[in-house]
Amino acid sequence: MFGMGMPEIIVILIIALLVIGPKKLPDLAKSLGRAIGEFKRATYELKDAINIDDTVKDLKKPLTDITENVKHTIKKNLEEEPETHQTTQAEDEVNPVHKEETIPPQDKAKDEKKGPEND
Repeated sequence: MFGMGMPEIIVILIIALLVIGPKKLPDLAKSLGRAIGEFKRATYELKDAINIDDTVKDLKKPLTDITENVKHTIKKNLEEEPETHQTTQAEDEVNPVHKEETIPPQDKAKDEKKGPEND
């Protein structure tokens, strides 16, 4: 661990025991253990976030390619469309479509029943 062997760790613990004292040493060890645990959890969360970012980037590239292809196709169709749109307008002016007003069958039957006597 950090290039320290067992003798170095023992020396550090003896110095900590002398400086801090035997009563506060267990509390210090607990808080140090908690701090190390939180540090490890934060490290794992950071690694997970980095992996998620990489996954998102991997998924985003094909979507970007598809979007570009769709934009290109739409642009190409819009460039071709004005010619077809103009011919369609010209055809509509020559052959206008007239809608005939039709009476639904039920209404027609009611009108026949009423006859000229109700007018």
